[in-house]
Amino acid sequence: MTTETEALTIDELAARAGVTVRTVRFYGTKGLLPPPVLGPRRVGRYGREHLARLELIEELQSRGMTLAAIERYLGQLPPDLSVRDLAVQRAVVASWAPGTVETVSRAELERRAGRALGEEELRRLAAMGVAERAGDADEELFRVDAGLLRLGVELLDVPLSHESVLAARAVLTEHSRAAARELSRLLRDAVADKDARDVRSLSARMHPLVVQALLTTFQRSLKEELREWLDEEG
Repeated sequence: MTTETEALTIDELAARAGVTVRTVRFYGTKGLLPPPVLGPRRVGRYGREHLARLELIEELQSRGMTLAAIERYLGQLPPDLSVRDLAVQRAVVASWAPGTVETVSRAELERRAGRALGEEELRRLAAMGVAERAGDADEELFRVDAGLLRLGVELLDVPLSHESVLAARAVLTEHSRAAARELSRLLRDAVADKDARDVRSLSARMHPLVVQALLTTFQRSLKEELREWLDEEG
């Protein structure tokens, strides 16, 4: 497992994720977190992938999943997921339930982001719908979509212009809404003769499955498109 460029002590990892050191150690003993890389004096060092996986575990737990269910969920994931892949998984989990928007201070926002955020970066996060100002300039409060924050921060380092990121967001929004309308129509027709309570139960169960299916289909389609584009350029 690579740790990319960041090396955190267990105390720093716990503080960054907003959990206790005891929690980190507990997840490690359960095999939910890979072991740290041993550095000088055999001090364990954790990387960005440890942080992303820890945040995914905490997201799963916040959705009411038991430890056994979390173990099964993580066990189904490829072992070599990157930080971005883990962030996408967390965004999918966060979509299972509404109300992931929180109001936090700038200091808390930067702590969760794992970096200082300049005004241009804050503007880009706001444009992506990840974080926007909620108070006046003196308070510096921000409304943050906790499920999308890590993914939004990762996008700050993608070598695309601000305009390209916004255009990509517009394309995704347009087509995802169209897909949602068609899927909703299909499901509505399929449960037309069902009791209202059964419909709500089915909807709750289908939501994460549909989101995961859309994500998987999109990833495969994007890979195929990029492969064709690279073949044409080559």
